[in-house]
Amino acid sequence: MNTENDQIQKIKQTVINVVTNPVGFFKDMPVTGGFADPMVFLAAMGFVSGVIQAFLSIIGLGYKVSFFMAIASIIFVPLMVVIFSFIGAGIFFVIWKLMGSEQSFEAAYRCVAYAAAISPLTTLIGIIPYLGAVILMGWMLFLMVTASQEVHQQESQKSWIVLGIIFGLFTLLNLNSQYAARNIEEGMKKYNRQMEQMEDMTPEEAGRAMGKFFNGFNQGSEKE
Repeated sequence: MNTENDQIQKIKQTVINVVTNPVGFFKDMPVTGGFADPMVFLAAMGFVSGVIQAFLSIIGLGYKVSFFMAIASIIFVPLMVVIFSFIGAGIFFVIWKLMGSEQSFEAAYRCVAYAAAISPLTTLIGIIPYLGAVILMGWMLFLMVTASQEVHQQESQKSWIVLGIIFGLFTLLNLNSQYAARNIEEGMKKYNRQMEQMEDMTPEEAGRAMGKFFNGFNQGSEKE
């Protein structure tokens, strides 16, 4: 039991250090020691983020999903976070290598894993349309630039330029996907309202209404 409490306290302290003093954290972060600790930390952040995401969905904030999917996210989010962390670390490992870093993949993985300390907070902020994504990417950019300087010994200006371009592209993709998702959600709402209205229509009226709806939906898609 004491071991579990110690682990929880260690995770909490890591979150506090990354959020309040990222420069000091990455400067003192061990670049070796195995993958177990950063993976456990990532899983914990994924679990907390999954709980927050499920709660927000249940009360009608953020993306609306079924109750079952909201609860399932508590299990799947930590699992997916850990799996994709290796892909993310691999991408940053290559980027830092091209920038001139001499650190190993493990060091890159640790940077990516511990930067996830902000994920519970950014999950909450993410309910703000568009702005939430900008804050998330901006904060993560700052952490990766800090890790680039303190762990990989890269110049500040070069780190901001290289990583800034990459995160800028990620931000645009994120905003575009949000825009598309919201359009689809709005289209489905219109479709549901149309179906409710059609219940009291004759077959001819229903056919004309459906044709008008899909014509308008297609025109909206073409404008995008």
